[in-house]
Amino acid sequence: MSRHIIAPDWVVAGYEFPADVQVTESDDLGELSKDTLAGADFVVLPYEGSSLTIEEAIARLTNVKVIQTLTAGFDNVQPFMPTGVTLCNAAGVHDDATSELAVLLTLSALRNMPRSFKAQQDHHWETYFARSLADKTVLLIGYGNVGKAAEKRLLGFGCKVIPVARTARDHVHAFTDLPSLIPSADVVMLIVPNNAGTVNMVDAKFLASMKDDSVLVNVARGVVVDTQALVAELKTGRISAALDVTEPEPLPADHPLWSLPNVIITSHNGGEGDVFWDRARTRIHSQFDLWLAGKPLECVITE
Repeated sequence: MSRHIIAPDWVVAGYEFPADVQVTESDDLGELSKDTLAGADFVVLPYEGSSLTIEEAIARLTNVKVIQTLTAGFDNVQPFMPTGVTLCNAAGVHDDATSELAVLLTLSALRNMPRSFKAQQDHHWETYFARSLADKTVLLIGYGNVGKAAEKRLLGFGCKVIPVARTARDHVHAFTDLPSLIPSADVVMLIVPNNAGTVNMVDAKFLASMKDDSVLVNVARGVVVDTQALVAELKTGRISAALDVTEPEPLPADHPLWSLPNVIITSHNGGEGDVFWDRARTRIHSQFDLWLAGKPLECVITE
C-alpha cells in the first residue's frame, strides 16, 4: 500500500524515501489540489503558515493519519484535530533559540539598551549606570523544555531562579504559590503554553503585585497577559516589559505598546534562530523513520 507525505521542500531534503512513498513538497498547502490534500497520510505543516487557515487545511486532509507541526506550540492546531488523528509538535527544536531571546530581552531591559541604541543613532557618546542580571531574582513561570533551557542560562549569570509550573515538584513551585512569589522577583519571565489556565494569567492584580523597577519578560503567548492592564501599569513607569509576543498579534502600528518608553518589543522571533533549520529537519527525519517503520512517534500531543 502506497503512503503519501506532504512536507516543505527543505524538510524532506536529504531524506531517502522508500519507493512506495509518494512525497509532495509544499510550503503552502493552499497551492495544492483538494485531491492531493485528501490523499495525504502524513502532513508536516508549513512553518510560516499558508494561504489556507489551519482549520481550512485540516478540513481538507480527510484521510490524514499524522499531522506534525514545526513549532513547539500547538494551540492553533489542536482545536481542529479530527478524532483518531495523531498530532505531534516540535518540542525541543526551539529550546535554545527561544531561551536565548528570553535572556537577551531581560538583559536589554535591565541594561537599558534602547538608550544606547538611541545614543548611537544620535552619534552621542553616553555613559550611564544600569542594572545587572547578576544577583537578580528571576521568577520563571513555565518549566517545560524552554523553561529549563532558560534556567540553565540564567544560572550562568548568577541569578536566583525560582521555577513555577502548574504542579509543584522537586524545586519547582506551583502556580498557586505565585501570589507570594511575585513581589520578590526582579524579573518575571513567562514561558507557559497557551491554555485555559494561562489565558490572562498576568492580569491587573498580578501586575500590581510586581515590585517596583521589576521587568516582565514574555516569550510565551500574548494572551497570557491582559494587554489593557499591562499598558495601564506600564504608563505609571513603575515596571518595564520586554515582549516577544503580544495580544493582538501582529501588533497594530497605532497600538500604545509601541510608543511606551519602558517597553522592548520583538516580533515573535523567539524560535527564529539559525539552528532551527537543521534541528527541525533532523527531528522530522526521525519522525519519518519511526512512522515508516510502524513505530510510535515522538512528541505526541493527541492521537
